[in-house]
Amino acid sequence: MKAELPQLPPFETHAVDNQPPEFAPRDLWADDVVLREAVTREGGAAFVDRIAAYGAVAGSEQYALSFDAHRDKPRLRTHDRYGNRIDTVEFHPNYHRIMQAAIESGVAGLSWAEQALDKHAPGSHVARAALSYLHHQVEPGTSCPLTMTHAAVPVLRHAPELSEWVDKVAACRYDARDVAIADKPGVTLGMGMTEKQGGSDVRANTTRATLLSASDNSYALVGHKWFFSAPMCDGFLVLAHAPAGLSCFLMPRRLPDGTKNAFRLMRLKDKLGDWSNASSEVEFVDAVAWRVGEEGRGIATILEMVMLTRLDCMLGSSGQMRMALAHALHHAAHRRAFGRRLIEQPLMRNVLADLAIESEAALALSLRVARAVDAAERGGTDDASRYETAFARIATAIGKYWICKRTPAFVNEAQECLGGAGYVEESILPRLYRQAPLNSIWEGSGNIQCLDVLRALAREPDTSIALFAELESARGLHKAYDDALVVLKDALSPGRVEEAGARLLTEHLALALQASILLRAGSPAADAFCASRLGGERGLVFGTLPSALDCTSLLERAL
Repeated sequence: MKAELPQLPPFETHAVDNQPPEFAPRDLWADDVVLREAVTREGGAAFVDRIAAYGAVAGSEQYALSFDAHRDKPRLRTHDRYGNRIDTVEFHPNYHRIMQAAIESGVAGLSWAEQALDKHAPGSHVARAALSYLHHQVEPGTSCPLTMTHAAVPVLRHAPELSEWVDKVAACRYDARDVAIADKPGVTLGMGMTEKQGGSDVRANTTRATLLSASDNSYALVGHKWFFSAPMCDGFLVLAHAPAGLSCFLMPRRLPDGTKNAFRLMRLKDKLGDWSNASSEVEFVDAVAWRVGEEGRGIATILEMVMLTRLDCMLGSSGQMRMALAHALHHAAHRRAFGRRLIEQPLMRNVLADLAIESEAALALSLRVARAVDAAERGGTDDASRYETAFARIATAIGKYWICKRTPAFVNEAQECLGGAGYVEESILPRLYRQAPLNSIWEGSGNIQCLDVLRALAREPDTSIALFAELESARGLHKAYDDALVVLKDALSPGRVEEAGARLLTEHLALALQASILLRAGSPAADAFCASRLGGERGLVFGTLPSALDCTSLLERAL
């Protein structure tokens, strides 16, 4: 029987039908049962109301603001119209509105605000991680300064004389003005580690620090940074060579008297993605900075920041997965093809269920690491605190490698679920796709993470003990998991670990950790994860789940 064509007015060529409704506004917390379960499981239940409030904001106002903040890229103004050097970055107003809402909701400072009230109160890092996960789904560019602001606090605590900076991060207030911090209720922080000749090999840095005054540990910096993140921030943690060796410094944008510090923004990077955030090249021309930590111990000092930023890479990639999955599910639930909704078609169901499993496993590992970081930051001396600290040390590197590596292929698969519509800028998916590779590069690329795993296993016995205690806790819950654990232990036996095999080893460790968490949580996704990731045959792309697996419960959980 021939289909009836719609009756159209003269000169109208088509009717709009078989299209999904608008994706937003929506409540990103209420929609995400996996997130709600993980926050409670990992100790963040006391903060549910605050997380829920931001989930509603992120999926509505922040989502709407993000499109212009992303499209209208930051612009560098080196001089004013009179010829004065100003080195400022101009943003679309929506950028500042997004930053204000995020900071006031605690995305950058909740952990430290809660610690200021009660150092031993648990769960604040888990809650802050959930906020970061929600924020990154809708505007990942602003996640860069938010992440660095949060992560700088443990480093700054090495210099008690800089406590004002810590207090103003914990204040959860945003002030975009370019003035001295004494005149601001809150601050943001960036960092500059890499130089053009060294990249990840920061020991090859050439920037020099000359002591100005021993009374306040002030130095003059001369040199450059090849990637200077978020140059509009109020202060920056940087590495430079002092007489005793590579050291860590806090360099303010404005000196205490309000004058501009002596550094020059040379240009902004023209990046693949992350368009709403400014990244720059910078030169220091006797810029004043204060030493943080001991001279010659700069790498060890700033690594406390790096562990937290790497956790946010995991959270950011997990957030991108979730947003890509949500769009794919939304489209498939409304779009019809060949007589059925896409979500009713077996092969599409396989793809979506596979994506849902991957997304849940990424978040589960990320928030488990956040719980370990929470315990480490509270600084307990009991065996449980030592265990969590050691686990955070190695699991961060494992998770950062694997989750960030999985994200580009994941987002591309979600785009394919939408077809051509997923390749068009009116959708958020092209933005997510451009953003997807960033977290695997930022804060140490894949090889750096895998070498870090080998280093921790070889030099820090507590990390191996903590890692295998975590894995052993799920023994007996699934045969494929138990079999994988035997193989993994054999791979880690003395003499078997080689640098050339570090990626494969780290991948296996990541999959085992994710399976362990899902199994112990009793997640409906655990059996499918183990069956598809640890045992049996599996293809190299998403959508190759064993045909016997029931996708219905997985899709209902994800929807």
